[in-house]
Amino acid sequence: MKNILILCVLSLGIFSCNTIPKGAEAVKPFDKAKYLGKWYEIARLDFKFEEGLNNTTANYSLNDNGTIKVVNRGYDYEEEEWTESTGKAKFVGDDNVAKLKVSFFGPFYAGYNVIAIDDNYKYALVAGKNLDYLWILSRETTIPENVKNEYLKKAQEIGYNTSDLIWVEHNKAE
Repeated sequence: MKNILILCVLSLGIFSCNTIPKGAEAVKPFDKAKYLGKWYEIARLDFKFEEGLNNTTANYSLNDNGTIKVVNRGYDYEEEEWTESTGKAKFVGDDNVAKLKVSFFGPFYAGYNVIAIDDNYKYALVAGKNLDYLWILSRETTIPENVKNEYLKKAQEIGYNTSDLIWVEHNKAE
């Protein structure tokens, strides 16, 4: 019985729905139709699945079942080739709140939370499930300095170490 209880507690920790860092709030109201399409990664906190990539983009489209198809693409300079990964995203609650979970590996999901976006859906600040994941996105390969500074300030207020951001180069044609 004790082993079953321990297993249950561990399972709750592994599969919990904690998808957004403490102090961060997902954008609402959120218009998923306006968010769909291609985004350029301007900056990110590096992690193993994007390590060594530049010219990174994310393309979002609607699947027939209502989930969002996610296609991440980047150029690996060491391997001298483009890499691509396809996954899916689902809203954690209402689809008018930008709190999602994304999966590239079967049943395993991670938090994906739009925590800032401009009125025209040209620039976005995205938080992962904790302070290890952060992205600044743009519909273009650059971002205005005032938007960049606003997003950096917001991320720092939440607790992100923005000095660890990787600033992505967009210098290779697809």
